[in-house]
Amino acid sequence: MDYPHCVGAFWGEINATVHRGLGLCGVLTNGVMRDLGDVPEDFPMIAGSVGPSHAFVHVEAIGVPVSVFGLTVAPGDLVHADRHGAVVVPPDIIPVLAAAIEKLRATERLILEPARQQGFDLAKFEEAWARFEAART
Repeated sequence: MDYPHCVGAFWGEINATVHRGLGLCGVLTNGVMRDLGDVPEDFPMIAGSVGPSHAFVHVEAIGVPVSVFGLTVAPGDLVHADRHGAVVVPPDIIPVLAAAIEKLRATERLILEPARQQGFDLAKFEEAWARFEAART
């Protein structure tokens, strides 16, 4: 609620460990996080900043939509987040998501595998790119 002037960290070793124990699989916040060396390794945390202070940080509400850096997240949303950012996955995409990811990975392999081989040159790149373009469309 105090973004962009956040000074206190709610998310650190204790809250990350407690929430992981409650079944959460990570956190996305525009607030502050702390205890970087002590949070569970399998509990990804993406935050607006890192800081040493607890300050006066407290929970205002549970189970309500929130806005994190302009991304609105509602209870039940599937969120994909990594070091590059976060997106809410639309519910109608979820049934086809696995197949779409596999198609993406397969088409990327058409470029990556030849590029990692000895003797890769412009002619081999052009061949790989043609296969890549044909597979994408």
